[in-house]
Amino acid sequence: MKKVLFTVLALATLVLVSCSDKKSTENNPFMSEYENEYGIPPFDKISYADYEPAVDAGIEQQNAEIDSIIKNTAEPNFENTILALDNSGKILSKVGGVLFALCESDNTPEMQKLSEVLLPKLTAQSDGMYMNDSLFAKVKAVYDNADKLGMDPIQKRLTEKFYKRFVRNGALLTPEQKDSLKEINRKLGDFNLKFGNNIQHDLSGCIFFVDNEEELKGLPQGIIDNAAKLAADKGKKGQWAFNAIAATRLPVLTYADSRDLRRKMYETYTSTASHGDEWDNSENIRNILMLRQQKANLLGFNTYADYATDPYMAKTPKAAEDLLMQLWRPAIKKVDEEVADMKKYAVEHGDTAQIEPCDYYYYAEKVKKEKFNFSEDDVRPYFALDSVVKNGIFFAANKLYGLTFEEMPDAPKYNPEVKVYDVKDAEGKHLAVFMTDYLPRDVKSPGAWMNAMQEAYNYGGENIRPIIYNVGNMALPSGDTPSLLTWDDVQTVFHEFGHALHGMLTRVPYRGLAGTNTDRDIVEMPSQINEHWAFEPEVLKNYARHYKTGEVIPDSLVQKLNESAQFNMGFMTTELVGAALMDLFWHKKAWTPEEAKNIDVKAFEQDVKNQLNMPALVEFRYRSPYFKHVFASDEYACGYYTYLWAQVLEADGYLPFEKAGCFDKATADKYRALLEAGDTEDPMVLYKRYRGQAPTTDALLRNRGLK
Repeated sequence: MKKVLFTVLALATLVLVSCSDKKSTENNPFMSEYENEYGIPPFDKISYADYEPAVDAGIEQQNAEIDSIIKNTAEPNFENTILALDNSGKILSKVGGVLFALCESDNTPEMQKLSEVLLPKLTAQSDGMYMNDSLFAKVKAVYDNADKLGMDPIQKRLTEKFYKRFVRNGALLTPEQKDSLKEINRKLGDFNLKFGNNIQHDLSGCIFFVDNEEELKGLPQGIIDNAAKLAADKGKKGQWAFNAIAATRLPVLTYADSRDLRRKMYETYTSTASHGDEWDNSENIRNILMLRQQKANLLGFNTYADYATDPYMAKTPKAAEDLLMQLWRPAIKKVDEEVADMKKYAVEHGDTAQIEPCDYYYYAEKVKKEKFNFSEDDVRPYFALDSVVKNGIFFAANKLYGLTFEEMPDAPKYNPEVKVYDVKDAEGKHLAVFMTDYLPRDVKSPGAWMNAMQEAYNYGGENIRPIIYNVGNMALPSGDTPSLLTWDDVQTVFHEFGHALHGMLTRVPYRGLAGTNTDRDIVEMPSQINEHWAFEPEVLKNYARHYKTGEVIPDSLVQKLNESAQFNMGFMTTELVGAALMDLFWHKKAWTPEEAKNIDVKAFEQDVKNQLNMPALVEFRYRSPYFKHVFASDEYACGYYTYLWAQVLEADGYLPFEKAGCFDKATADKYRALLEAGDTEDPMVLYKRYRGQAPTTDALLRNRGLK
């Protein structure tokens, strides 16, 4: 997942906010140039007290810069308006890069309090910019006279991007309507923040204990050891404690022989942020949906789904839904076959009880082992996290693009678990700083993502290279055993690194077009294409080495891994497509305030399941109360379908490597050109230039065994 950061472009504002006094910023690290070579934030010198004064000072700085744009008496052109806007707000860019990284990765109680103060401020700043009549008039003048001003295609692209963003954020509204939209955005920001915090609190705080060792049969020893440690930390030494973070949840659901333990884990996870009063997200969902509907109506759209899909490739909710249904129908048919195999296995092994949703992973693993003589346990010892990184993603990036990664142990870090690398190109020149943060913590959000603390750009003699980071929640080490990954975890590491490459390789003049600042239709494509190299034999044999013996993964296991690659694909496709469809169903309805106020979240979800004829044993990948993509921000709201659209591009886009070879230089150079281009051209133009044709769904359906 590519996390979205408030960029300088989004923070620019004309709203006057008084700056803190000089004393409060005198020794503030954000207020001066960072002293290290690549401009890495000096995390050890940054205190919680530094953020708000830096934000206020940054706002004052940017206000002055934008005021200069408006008061400039020269004819508006690209340099004095668009470029000036793109380059404004260096202090805000610095503090924002750190703030948003730590809000997700090290979200301590102090950081949460800061977020509650600063995020509404930043939302207000964004609104102040996009609804400012004088500034919009300047931007519109450049947009309307692009040909007359002799701008090149990249300058036109950035100008068009600014113009459309102004319009979508209310620049054409009346003063009264703008005030209403500002209030809607302020409230949405509050509810989005509460939604995400509730998930984190509930996942880390909702713990259940086991006092009978028999209940642990089948679990990997590392999971048992970590559960014992967690119980001891909670004052119950001699017992075992579990929460529903992915690193614990999936092994329990897959391997625990105790159905009671599996059921307890399943119910704990699927009730995340939807039980009790303190962390229940139901009311947040009601308010978010009501406010999004009001926002869509203010901006001239019938529903939020119409608003959300309008600027992207799908264009309409119906087109997005049609794409999803092309995958949904064959996927649920495949689920029927998978469930039949599981029931047959259960009966043959003496389990005549009705299979429940909490049993799906467990019996799928049993069937896979019987059908392919293969289990995740067989391969995990070969997937040590450190090797997957250094001998997997780094090895492939070197073979494809000539990149090298040199660890900088003394570089500043926001957490001791972070590793920092100096990334160099084939000529040995600095390309980027890359940070990795892969292990779970109570103060870290669930999931995995990529973002940038510093964007790249190359203009006016300045060649600023990016600071990119990947975050995950992989299995914890246990004793002498390192973090050992599942095959799904391995693909996640490759996936997020695909985003990182998109950010690191970028070669564009303007930061508003750099790296992953692209339409969300295509932003997930490079990450999903990069997953393919995890399967490639030359790469696999390089990183898949037994953590104890160093033995390369045997050919027999590789064969079984490949043979089972499409196994359970009906289930995985159904839970993913189901979540995307639920997202669309929430937002394609024109909610009245009264309807929104009375939403029964569980009943709505059940109604969607009934309409889709969803298999009884499959749950949405994310139930609404913990569907963070959709309700913790607006970026993927009514846009989760784009993961599937990107998978169409990914499956079709990897075909040239399949034909020419996974490290074919000519193909890699063409693909690298797409990554380097960022958002300098329409994504479909870039894709067709690389691929030579428009994408089709055929390759995706074949890859998933659905055609």
